[in-house]
Amino acid sequence: MDPTTVVILMLIALIIMVIMGVHIGISLGITALVGTWMMYEAYELAAGQVGSASFFALRNFIFAVVPLFVLMGEFVSRSGSAGDLYRVMNFTMKRVPGRLAVATVAGNAIFAAVTGTSLASAAAFSRLAYPEMIAAGYSRKFALGSVAGSACLGMLIPPSVLLIIWGIVTEISIGFLFLSGILPGIVLATLMALYSSGTAILKPEVAPTIDSSGGDKLTRQEIISGSGVIALIFVVLGTIWGGLTTPSEAAAIGALGGLILALIKGVRWDGIRESIIDSGKVIAPILFLLVTAQMYARLLTTGGITGMITEAITGSGLDPNLAILVMIVIWLILGMLLDSGSIILLTVPIFWPIAQAFGYNEYAFAIMGILAIEAGLLTPPVGLLVYAVKGAVPDKTVQLSEIFSGSIPYWILMLFVLVLVWILPDLATEPIVWSTDIKFNHQIGFTWR
Repeated sequence: MDPTTVVILMLIALIIMVIMGVHIGISLGITALVGTWMMYEAYELAAGQVGSASFFALRNFIFAVVPLFVLMGEFVSRSGSAGDLYRVMNFTMKRVPGRLAVATVAGNAIFAAVTGTSLASAAAFSRLAYPEMIAAGYSRKFALGSVAGSACLGMLIPPSVLLIIWGIVTEISIGFLFLSGILPGIVLATLMALYSSGTAILKPEVAPTIDSSGGDKLTRQEIISGSGVIALIFVVLGTIWGGLTTPSEAAAIGALGGLILALIKGVRWDGIRESIIDSGKVIAPILFLLVTAQMYARLLTTGGITGMITEAITGSGLDPNLAILVMIVIWLILGMLLDSGSIILLTVPIFWPIAQAFGYNEYAFAIMGILAIEAGLLTPPVGLLVYAVKGAVPDKTVQLSEIFSGSIPYWILMLFVLVLVWILPDLATEPIVWSTDIKFNHQIGFTWR
């Protein structure tokens, strides 16, 4: 059968299966195998093609980044350092209006650099920050919005799991992707903090001033633990950006540092074992998705559908900005229905060549995509991050509508930063320019020039 026809049929089948609720990884694997079978008209050849795609995907050294960073996050979470970090942030912001909400944003920004996922940050700060804000008289909607909205920083601030997946799918530098997320992440976190503080000033009833005349106290252990998280982040990201390690090696250092921090905090063998098991539960679905996505990408390449779509769009005279706008809308819609990793695996193999053909900077485009996909996680009716907060907050009377409503300002801020990167791509690329003393080798990572 004609390869192009086969690929189009498999795309339709993939969409149907996803709508029916079939797991995205299984859907990708089935369409890749069946499509290759129909293309070659021989099952042995199809199985060989799909098998080789899986084999070469799994033996890629860069795949070690995902499990190691997830394991680092699990060790830090198990140690209770997230709570210590939040208390340190809260203590240092005594005189800041809406300090609990601002501390939530700051804590999420730093904790995101350890966990790399929005869902982990949302779950942690739903249990830590929300009760503190409610006890201080904060509005429920405002408190819930600050937790859910600032959790989105987890997928932008490196080392983000989404940036790692994007780098694997597009085969561009994960280290440079980490660099490209720095300034947009700082800008977004700053805007979120300014909104939280500004709201507390304009509407004191939403975020009452806390009397700190009694002096909040920090224990020595909390200071060491919170500082340890920050130090771990600097070590992991500093070794990457300094050209001393590859992302995979830095992830290994991070996992070791997380283990040491957990041991210092009193986590014993049972807790370490549970952390490893829990990280495996997170890692296995991600790696399964990545492997099946490689199989699906091989089908698209063999069928030539990606090149055909790219030529059709670029040759149609369509305005490049309109094409990017259509992609952003699709990402926002899919964000209501699917998890972020699945959205990248489904759309980026098709969107990426189109953006390249239009001449968009590959790193700025990646940050725009991450921001759009993350904004989708706050978009009703099925914003997955909102459901994560709903399931994690101790108060079971919380309504989904309160979280969605409280998250709207943060959703707007994310789209605002997306537009900033769209208009000013240097916001994403300038940190890469700063690292001119570093030469990236696509096979082994960073090395000194």
